[in-house]
Amino acid sequence: MKAVVQRVLEASVTVDGQRVSEMGPGLLVLLGVGKGDTDADLTWMVEKLATLRIFEDADGKMNLSLEDTSKHLIVVSQFTLYGDARKGRRPSFIDAMEPVAAKALYERACEALRQRGLTVGTGIFAADMKVALVNDGPVTILLESPPKAAAPV
Repeated sequence: MKAVVQRVLEASVTVDGQRVSEMGPGLLVLLGVGKGDTDADLTWMVEKLATLRIFEDADGKMNLSLEDTSKHLIVVSQFTLYGDARKGRRPSFIDAMEPVAAKALYERACEALRQRGLTVGTGIFAADMKVALVNDGPVTILLESPPKAAAPV
């Protein structure tokens, strides 16, 4: 799994002119699911998102996590994080998980975040979404679940 994590003062998602999610301070997460991602990747990503210390404490140091602060995030599915543009001029998305399985893993990630006591807004899977945000800092972090161990030869 891959994620672009942005600390925001506010964020919203609009689909077909209708606001489907909005929040004040928290995290906006663009989440991509790749071929071969498993529940282990989901568990790693959920733990990292909930506990990543990127919010400032009283001394101005990044020592607080989402669980320590607003507890609000919006998670938007983003298969284009798996776009490979190293060759040619059009990205290839062959490393993205197929949509049915990707949607299931994405929805389970959102539910796992809710089970941690977080307030989770979402976009609409596979919709044409308009995402608005006010980045705070700006603080933007790229996360990728650890690579799978290679099978013994």
